[in-house]
Amino acid sequence: MNTRLWIGAIALTTSLHVLAEPGTALKADSLRAEPFADAKTTGILNKGDSVDILNKKGAWLQVKKTNTTGWVRLLSVKRGTGSSSGSAKGIVDVATGRAGTGKVVSTTGIRGLSAEELKAAKFNEAEMQKMESYATSAADGQAFASSGGLSASSIKYLKGAK
Repeated sequence: MNTRLWIGAIALTTSLHVLAEPGTALKADSLRAEPFADAKTTGILNKGDSVDILNKKGAWLQVKKTNTTGWVRLLSVKRGTGSSSGSAKGIVDVATGRAGTGKVVSTTGIRGLSAEELKAAKFNEAEMQKMESYATSAADGQAFASSGGLSASSIKYLKGAK
């Protein structure tokens, strides 16, 4: 093996180890080869398993469990090491967005982003134009629904709680 390549491999392995953050599986889930729900399964993550968090992409975390590396849904892993302080508290923490070490409470749409990532976010006009290009007119939407045998129906609002 080329010496330069060998040194690069060692540096990469070392940097991945340094960047890894400990985590604990909150529930059983599949490890995937890529950060997509329909990607090939590379392993199984069991509730309570300890993992190293290697990377984050959208709502997915790349984790390493023993000798298996794969992508798992963000909500399946709690950052930090597991504790035996009671599973009810862990469930409440996940539901309220308080799970993990960041103390950042956020909506589901930005869950998992650090304060630094949110502050560094920049407007991307090209992506906005791309998103807006997917828009369709109400008439086209109704025509599409009709072609699938769908029809509109009115639903009354529920009365407020007393």
